[in-house]
Amino acid sequence: MRQLSISAAWEETKAILAHDGSLLMTVALALIALPTAISNLVNPGGMNNPSAPWWVDLVSFVCSVIALAGQLSLIRLAICPSITVGAAITHGLRRMPIYFVSLLMLVAALFVIAVPCVLLLGAMGVPLSAKPIPVTTPVVVVSLLFVAVVLFFGVRLLMSSAVASAEDTGPVAIITRSWRLTAGNWWPLFGFLIVFLVGVIVLLIAVGSAIGAVVVLLMGPVQAMSAGALIIALVQALCSAAVTTLFAVMLARIYLQLSHDDPQASVPSSGI
Repeated sequence: MRQLSISAAWEETKAILAHDGSLLMTVALALIALPTAISNLVNPGGMNNPSAPWWVDLVSFVCSVIALAGQLSLIRLAICPSITVGAAITHGLRRMPIYFVSLLMLVAALFVIAVPCVLLLGAMGVPLSAKPIPVTTPVVVVSLLFVAVVLFFGVRLLMSSAVASAEDTGPVAIITRSWRLTAGNWWPLFGFLIVFLVGVIVLLIAVGSAIGAVVVLLMGPVQAMSAGALIIALVQALCSAAVTTLFAVMLARIYLQLSHDDPQASVPSSGI
């Protein structure tokens, strides 16, 4: 087991961003910012807009899948910066379907974990058909237990995207490799993930609130496909691209630390 140094990964990340930032941002703008802008433009309400037509959900799904390929491409660049932007994009698009299948497997596993929680709440007499479900002590306790389980597995599988990009493996192998790489380093990875998520949430809320308030003040309520929606979508897209780039590079450098002494690690020599 190799001990992880988050500070060393951060220093390497800063060096890569300073040296290859233009290459990384080229990929981020093409595969992260553009799809995010399109998704936010056609559906400013996001998941909170149940009245959106079916094609809007389809566009949002396609944009999300493209963004997954973008994350894999960014990780590939951060692992081997000498690769060309075109080769990195090709690599990300090629590995994306395999990574997507692994994500579907994880989502299915979450549903399996959620079933006993739902049955337990029903056995305790919680009215599950109520909308909303009343916030009682059993609901809070079971919900916290479920969140704890999700966090545990989420940290252990944090290296899934890096493995999917760096190694020529299938969906099951991606999950098992991430599980093995993160063994013994749960707490450092958990700390990194929490700090990163808190920082991102604060940043996005601050930027979104400020831009949203200005746009509403100058242009009125934000509607789909409007000029106001376009401005907000562009700002959110740029923030998403920057955040995803930072996260992808950190994951790449953490992966290299954890796999340094692992004979099964197989970083590709080319992007295609």
